[in-house]
Order: sequence, then C-alpha cells, then structure tokens
Amino acid sequence: MALRFAREGATRKIDDPKFKVQEEARTLLDAGGQFLACGTCLKLRRSAGSELCPMSTLKDLYEIVRDSDRVLMF
Repeated sequence: MALRFAREGATRKIDDPKFKVQEEARTLLDAGGQFLACGTCLKLRRSAGSELCPMSTLKDLYEIVRDSDRVLMF
C-alpha cells in the first residue's frame, strides 16, 4: 500500500472532525503502507521529504505500479 502526496506533511495540515485523516494515515502506516512525497512538487516548493514521508521519484512510482496487483488512480 502506498500513497503519493504532493506536499510534505499533508496529513498534519488536514484537521477535520468528520474525516480523521491523521488517524487513517496511522492505520495505513501500521498496516505496512507508506507515504511518498512527490519529488518534483517538493523541489518546486523548495521543500524536502522526511523520515515519515520521504521524497520520491518517477522511478519509485513506476516500481509501485509494477509491483502492485491493483492500482487505483484518482
């Protein structure tokens, strides 16, 4: 399981009692999922990835798609 975020710390900036994003993010991580920050987007914003959400590349995205039995795009 992997989610690709355009902005580092995206889950920390979303605070909505109806949608418990931080809780869901923790559930995903605890289940073995990962977050990858879009390297191009981070560079444009002069930002960097973190240990929790490292900067990724198109090669990383390709490998996720290649190794997945299902892919959901939205």
